[in-house]
Amino acid sequence: MKTRIIKQVAITLPLALLLGTSSVTFGAANPNPGILPLNSSPNGKSYGGWAVAWWQWVLSIPAAQNPMLDTTGQYAGVNQSGPVWFLESTFGNSAERTITIPAGKSIFVPVQPWIFGSCSGDCDPSNPGVACDVPTLRDAAASAATSLQTAEVTIDGVALKNVLNYRAISPSDFSVTLPDANVLQALGLSSDVAGTYAPQVADGHYLMLTPLTPGNHTIQIHIVSPDFGIDATVISHLVIK
Repeated sequence: MKTRIIKQVAITLPLALLLGTSSVTFGAANPNPGILPLNSSPNGKSYGGWAVAWWQWVLSIPAAQNPMLDTTGQYAGVNQSGPVWFLESTFGNSAERTITIPAGKSIFVPVQPWIFGSCSGDCDPSNPGVACDVPTLRDAAASAATSLQTAEVTIDGVALKNVLNYRAISPSDFSVTLPDANVLQALGLSSDVAGTYAPQVADGHYLMLTPLTPGNHTIQIHIVSPDFGIDATVISHLVIK
């Protein structure tokens, strides 16, 4: 969300072992064993579909418990359900957290997520008088996503390849439901009261991890997007149990 929000054979084998047996399913064709290919449909959704679900999750949580504002990881489990665990990101700042995740969960990792639309200061009602035009919103979101200059991700010290290739776009426009005292109000991006708002579009870079083995793991993400003044590192210490 704009300047306001963030709107190797020798190394792939150990990464595959860390991520469990399912990580080798795609074999040599997959440059990152343990990361599902962008054209896959993990747990019945495309990457773009999971990006939509991720944003709906983030924006459904009041600011006081919102994982994006959480500095420790204590709220990482709020409203989590189903086979996929949503890893939190930040709104363009660096962070380091410790997060406990149940074993057996796939993990959806936002590298740099973007949302543009009616709730995020781009058009009515959060930007009064500006009509919501989906093609225009998609163009703005694409410009933001493609401005990402650096995307470096390591899992337990192993660098992933070609992270910029994992760009996902929402399949269609969608709605979000905001609670009272929502995170957009807290950030001063909008005065939207509780309710359901449409249209929104999502864009950005995401990773879907197969379940990690029980124990401790670390995911580190470093992104640089000079056009939006972003140079941030997010470190997630995961406890899988």
